[in-house]
Amino acid sequence: MNIGTGSGNHTGRYSGRPNWRDYQARLRKTDTARRRPRIIALCLVSSVAASVFIWALFGVPWGTNADKRPHAPNIGPVPPDPASTPPIDKRAIQTVLKSGSWLNLEDNPLHAVLDDRPVVIHTSLDMPLQRFLIGKLNPSTSKYIGIVAMDPASGSIRSMVGVDKTGSVENLCTERLVPAASVFKIVTAAAMEACGLSPRSTLTHNGRKHTLYKSQLKDKTNRWTIRTTLEKSFAQSINPVFGKIGIHYLGQDLLSKYADGFGFNREIPFEIPVQTSCVFIGNDPYQWAEVASGFNRDTRISIVHGAMMAAAIANDGTLMEPTVVTHLTDGSGQVLYKSRPTVIRQVVSPEVSREMVDLMTATVRYGTSRKVFRKQHKDNILSKLTIGGKTGSINNRIHDARIDWFVGFAREQEGDGQLAVSVVVAHEKYIGTRAAEYARLAIRQYFKGIETSRKQAPAAPSG
Repeated sequence: MNIGTGSGNHTGRYSGRPNWRDYQARLRKTDTARRRPRIIALCLVSSVAASVFIWALFGVPWGTNADKRPHAPNIGPVPPDPASTPPIDKRAIQTVLKSGSWLNLEDNPLHAVLDDRPVVIHTSLDMPLQRFLIGKLNPSTSKYIGIVAMDPASGSIRSMVGVDKTGSVENLCTERLVPAASVFKIVTAAAMEACGLSPRSTLTHNGRKHTLYKSQLKDKTNRWTIRTTLEKSFAQSINPVFGKIGIHYLGQDLLSKYADGFGFNREIPFEIPVQTSCVFIGNDPYQWAEVASGFNRDTRISIVHGAMMAAAIANDGTLMEPTVVTHLTDGSGQVLYKSRPTVIRQVVSPEVSREMVDLMTATVRYGTSRKVFRKQHKDNILSKLTIGGKTGSINNRIHDARIDWFVGFAREQEGDGQLAVSVVVAHEKYIGTRAAEYARLAIRQYFKGIETSRKQAPAAPSG
């Protein structure tokens, strides 16, 4: 039987055994098959080890998109995602510009730097209104003047202007620069729901309207007692009536509750730092009377906070966060921050809010603001509005300035336009333009702008 030998390349015709070369190839194939599981296992172990190493080094699993890591190197532009907004909050924006930089702005948008990168700040300011009010500021007889206008429904700031002849205040609209004075009567009157009062409730007082002696706070009547209502007391800012409400109806707890609700002793969330408005309500009943009537210099608020209080009344009792930045973008146009109307809390019920509107409109009709608004019905703009407000006046501690407040609102009688305003004027020796007059100018200019915009808007297609 012929069996292939040597280096021959042929196989015996009748033999089932391969030649030498085939035999060696079969051995190699068998050896590879035996080693394959070990090779696969080694590859798997190496892959797992590499993944663990990358995860430990970069904080992401192997195979993910490294560009999405918070600290990934910049290897190219990443297209903006319109469905998401990066988490930049109001506190971050507070670092962009100094507080004083926001006063008397005449440019919109603004260009600034945030975290070493250029950003564009788009504001909610009504620039025609802003420029108009800047031109109307008259500090010839005043130490300082501050005006804030706000949309009650959204909290958007429409104007923030002011002038400080002393040069000692960075932004007089955001600092608790002056006593609240009779503006605090808004808080006291709003507590009517808790003590069974209404605008028509009968109340009494003895003596003059604008004093607050302890003898005026006794719950007594005699032949000199004057009967009035809560509405008239608010409109005419009668201190003894509100002092008696503080002592005999509210007390420490309710005064504290409603002051807290309106934002006193609380941080105000805003893109601009705002000093916290302060009120102290101790255990002394006479001090309750002072706080409730605004007859003290220790209760202090900012002009921004005054606008928020008036806005809450106009907004069915809902206190909104103030905002002046509509959105913020980077150099490529990606939105980094976008404001949204944000409710702080429900201060009073809508029913009480409507009663407060009655009190504040009475102030304009026949109360302490009647002279400024007496020709409202003859004005082609103001006659179409419902206007309410609250005044306040008090000397500063060193008696070199007379603090003059007006906080209020205006809303269209036929339409949904509305505005809240807050004005402070510190008069010097002579009384110049009053706070209520600046408020009147702001209200008229704002709604004139709305009316002009409507006339210029293209007509809706018919059919």
